[in-house]
Amino acid sequence: MYSKNGSATVGARRFAITITMTVALTATSAGAETIATINGANIDSSVLEVYVQSRTQRPLREFSAQEREGLVSELKDLFILSTQPSSADLRKDPEIAAQLELRERAILAQAFAAKFLTDNVATEEEIQAEYETQAKLAPPMQFKARHILVPTQSEAIALIDRLHTGSDFATLAMENSTGPSANDGGALPWFSPDQMVRPFSDAVAALADDKYTSEPIQTEFGWHVILREESRTNEAPPLESVRDTIAQNVAQKKFQDHLEKLRADAASKN
Repeated sequence: MYSKNGSATVGARRFAITITMTVALTATSAGAETIATINGANIDSSVLEVYVQSRTQRPLREFSAQEREGLVSELKDLFILSTQPSSADLRKDPEIAAQLELRERAILAQAFAAKFLTDNVATEEEIQAEYETQAKLAPPMQFKARHILVPTQSEAIALIDRLHTGSDFATLAMENSTGPSANDGGALPWFSPDQMVRPFSDAVAALADDKYTSEPIQTEFGWHVILREESRTNEAPPLESVRDTIAQNVAQKKFQDHLEKLRADAASKN
């Protein structure tokens, strides 16, 4: 609850690679089996595969013969409706024409991105370099702490006064904290500063081990009294445990760089 909403991942902005298709294509692909012909338009096996994947997020092979028959029936209905004589007039409607064009371009753009990532996988040297870069950027310390969260500053001050007179921090947390960690005496798991909202992490970093804040700390969640219990050096995870993530991030960076070049080229032509 007190950590920031999501953490920054390695690399540039993500580009959606999942290819979705909600309009069946009428052209028969080379080598594909013709399943049915509706008003002169062929439904082939490749179109069925794409439809099923888009419709269910599962490959066709996972369905029984009966389920497959139902999906084919659905696809036939799409073809029946889209091959009516009035469809030609509908295509002339500006809004529908725009939707069709945007859908086609989205499919082509996502397919281009997917192919680029397939053709530009991260090399071992690139993975190692990115891993070392991120290891240097990681916060140097991790902390283990307890905290008491209350709605008002005055309540937090009163709790600090009780700590000054010898009250047990964990007991006060269980009796007074409104946070989800109250049942554990306010205990939080090990965390890096970048995993917490800034006022909280700054306060913890400023404390010594086994010391609590002498003034209440305000965040968007309320007022905190914080006890820093322990600290340790933040060790980078082994490369093998993050290899796949690093490789994906490197590939995404490559794609983002390529996209920037394409943008510049397009701008120069306009």
